[in-house]
Amino acid sequence: MGLKTKKIIGKIHLWLGLSSGLVVVILGITGCLLAFEEELQPLFYKQRYFVKETGTVRLPADTLIHIARGTLGHHAPPSSLLSYNDPSRTAAVISYKGTTGWNYFNSIKTYQTVYINPYTGRIQYIENTKLEFFRIVLMLHYNLLLEQTGKYIIGYATIIFIVLLISGLVLWWPKNKAAAKQRFAFRWKETTKWKRKNYDLHNISGFYALLFALIIALTGMVWAFAWFDNGMQWIANGGKASPIEKPFQSTPATGRQTNVFNAILSDMQAKAPGDLYDISIPQDDSSAIYGYSQWMHAQYKWTSFYYNQHSGKNLSASYFHQKTRGEQLRSMNYDIHAGSIANMPGRIIMFIVSFICAGLPVTGLYIWIGRRKKTLKPLQASM
Repeated sequence: MGLKTKKIIGKIHLWLGLSSGLVVVILGITGCLLAFEEELQPLFYKQRYFVKETGTVRLPADTLIHIARGTLGHHAPPSSLLSYNDPSRTAAVISYKGTTGWNYFNSIKTYQTVYINPYTGRIQYIENTKLEFFRIVLMLHYNLLLEQTGKYIIGYATIIFIVLLISGLVLWWPKNKAAAKQRFAFRWKETTKWKRKNYDLHNISGFYALLFALIIALTGMVWAFAWFDNGMQWIANGGKASPIEKPFQSTPATGRQTNVFNAILSDMQAKAPGDLYDISIPQDDSSAIYGYSQWMHAQYKWTSFYYNQHSGKNLSASYFHQKTRGEQLRSMNYDIHAGSIANMPGRIIMFIVSFICAGLPVTGLYIWIGRRKKTLKPLQASM
């Protein structure tokens, strides 16, 4: 590659980095915080997540919903129930109601979670989930708290970041064996200046994080752009689009079943055992009840269900192995993005990579400032 071409790539790398740097820093820092969310939340929220003494018989799911409904009041109707297989975990009833708004805070009317002792029915905690720390970090990571506008900003910044990774590899590539010795390892001495250390941090760390950073960026684009999501599924399906799921409706039953949610929970536990069961609570008389069962160690292998809200009859069950390859890839997207598909080692790797990615714009900016000062000195001396 000629020197002129490399200079042009260097200029592109510089200006694209300056234009997207702040977003990349935010995504990197929030990614680090979310990497161990599953371990941190139980530590910080022990009182709301766990019961002190477990019982032998759990209250029916309908009773738990009724308790939460009485606690929340008419202004915040329950919208979903979370039930855990872990006998020490509390049950959780969520009330969520959204609205139109340009940012996260004014686009939610109510978002509360009631944590209930599943054996006694005692309310352990009422959480304002809208303002919960990890929820805000997640939405900052997802859309910068700016709803659809933020999604597009992150999406285009991610595209720029992919170009930066590729152009950075081109600029990093050593021209000979002698240069290669300086590109793969930190060879610092006591006399090594901070400017050189910063340069090595940017280049060497960026090189080793490159592959995983690309994986993070590409999986992130799935949430940012529907065309990219559909395209990835189309490729995985061998040139076929994934089927569109038909909506299910609840037809009136001759006799409404009592404890319908408990019957649904029991059916889900029998057909798809898991660590977590999430059941929606319809806000009208025609919607079907949606639920899913999920293992925490393999979250992508979730099974989804639809039920008639009046009779509790199962309308549909969709298992992971029944999905198309494109649908399976889409289900795995979060686990790949977060590294949890490889369990704890994968999450540790993604934490380190997110930390490096957050630092790349900072070290890159310092390199640019250093070079700018170097070029300004001769100009000032000649004046």
